[in-house]
Amino acid sequence: MIKPEKRDEIIRAAMELIAEHGFHGAPMALVAERAGVAAGTIYRYFESKDDLIRETHARLEGQILAALTEDYPATQPVRERFLHIGRKLVEYFIASPMEFRFMEQFFNSPYGAAHRREKLFGNKEKSIIFKLFEEALEQQIIKPLPLPVLCALTFGPLVDVCRDHALEFIVLDEALIAQTVAACWDGVKL
Repeated sequence: MIKPEKRDEIIRAAMELIAEHGFHGAPMALVAERAGVAAGTIYRYFESKDDLIRETHARLEGQILAALTEDYPATQPVRERFLHIGRKLVEYFIASPMEFRFMEQFFNSPYGAAHRREKLFGNKEKSIIFKLFEEALEQQIIKPLPLPVLCALTFGPLVDVCRDHALEFIVLDEALIAQTVAACWDGVKL
């Protein structure tokens, strides 16, 4: 029986290497070395590097979702729920710089494009963010824009400020995070 810890170590090693060097700078042999396993061991858990990348993203996406929904104010108005999600996202990314770098690599790649396309147009359940925007559109409290545009206008700037924080261009403290998230909401509200 293979220990599940090895799978976790492989995913962690892949995330670290991709965050540090990009997809092409993270060959399977280097992932295996970083994880402390033989190169062939990876293929006992993952069919291919593509499978490993997608699984690494799925694991991280689950962790981010857990952070976003912690203390989620489900009964509050849409604006308050948006502010909660935006704040939690920024807090997660500034507390987890490696995970942030991995997600940037992922979403600026064909993997991310395929993932977003499936989330937007596929048969999978909509994300909490898409559901929130759909509710806001139904209530006519935000501008009637397509979901990709709403995401770009709200979460795009939040990702940018996280990057600027990582580059030490700004320091995101609690007050600045709250102001920034509120400004993103203000950009799409009616």
